[in-house]
Amino acid sequence: MDRLISLEPSNLVVIRVEPGQKCSGQLTLRNVMYTMPVAFRFQPRNKDRYTVKPLTGIVAPLGTVTVEIVYHLPPGSFLPDSFPCSDDSFLLHSMVVPGATIKGSMSSFDAVPNDWFTTKKKQVFVDSGIKIMFVGSPVLAQLVMDGSMDDEREVLDRSDPAWNPANSVDQHGETLLHIAIAQSRPDIVQLLLEFEPDIELRSRSGSTPLEAAAGCGEELIVELLLAHKASTKRSESSSWGPIHRAAVGGHVEVLRLLFLKGANVDALTKDGNTTLHLAVEERRKDCIRLLLANGSKPDVRNTKEGDTPLHIAAGLGDEQIVKLLLQKGANKDIRNKTGKTAYDVAAEYGHVRLFDALKLGDSLCFAARKGEVRSIQRLIEN
Repeated sequence: MDRLISLEPSNLVVIRVEPGQKCSGQLTLRNVMYTMPVAFRFQPRNKDRYTVKPLTGIVAPLGTVTVEIVYHLPPGSFLPDSFPCSDDSFLLHSMVVPGATIKGSMSSFDAVPNDWFTTKKKQVFVDSGIKIMFVGSPVLAQLVMDGSMDDEREVLDRSDPAWNPANSVDQHGETLLHIAIAQSRPDIVQLLLEFEPDIELRSRSGSTPLEAAAGCGEELIVELLLAHKASTKRSESSSWGPIHRAAVGGHVEVLRLLFLKGANVDALTKDGNTTLHLAVEERRKDCIRLLLANGSKPDVRNTKEGDTPLHIAAGLGDEQIVKLLLQKGANKDIRNKTGKTAYDVAAEYGHVRLFDALKLGDSLCFAARKGEVRSIQRLIEN
């Protein structure tokens, strides 16, 4: 016989680490003897890091005792000194005690003298194979930051599904998915998705994972999230939805993916701009073409100023975008909340080269054909 006590469920003790909570795990010791009580002593080699309860005890034949192992985090730290597998070790001493009396229960605890395990007259079994694995939000967040795929999978596998480990957040309020997206790691995103996280869980800034991935231009991650039914709509707490973030960043292929999943091309931002307004403002010409090709309305006015995309393009003095919008049917006679047309905006900023396209050219030709001298004179003077 090589041992008196078996370890359940195994020699690996899982300890969950969470800020502000007790970090503890449990190990069940089972007496494998059919007729004899067994005494045990369970000791951490580093007594400053761990508290064990009970430290000693007597276990009835075939009886069990559950030992609690409490880990004390280093001062000022959210993480253990080593993780996920600890380099700390423990010693479990056990010995048969034929004459021991157990009162009132299957076992008695913290009543075994230490000299029982030091005497040379009795055979003492020693088990030094007990190991610690740390799980929990800070551990998972750091492993995602480090890109440690194998360790991440093992920690997720070892974690209790009841606390939804894939939904862990770091001390800054970022979810594991958000951290992986920021690291440009579609492989880690795919791993996390295997453990069924809440795919709409927002970061502290209010963005969903899809919004974050779209803004970063992470095509593969966007595709993975969409395949897992991520919503293409703007979340209530976010200023911009996925389509807005993709357009502002100039991420044309991400826009294509979003349109394939039914994204609303004219969805509004929190402050009332369409995606086309934003794309024009950022001069994202490829995105503008794609938006218009997918039915974006060029004459929609934004909520605050009442500007159309054409007003914005006129203010920027971007002749190419102005012509592109006009080719797609933009109405240059629409006035914003201050009563200005796109031509008025261009004139205000001194963008003379836009005059022909926005008003002067078309109106002057029309007036000349009609022989309206006064109209011609007014147009020239303006």
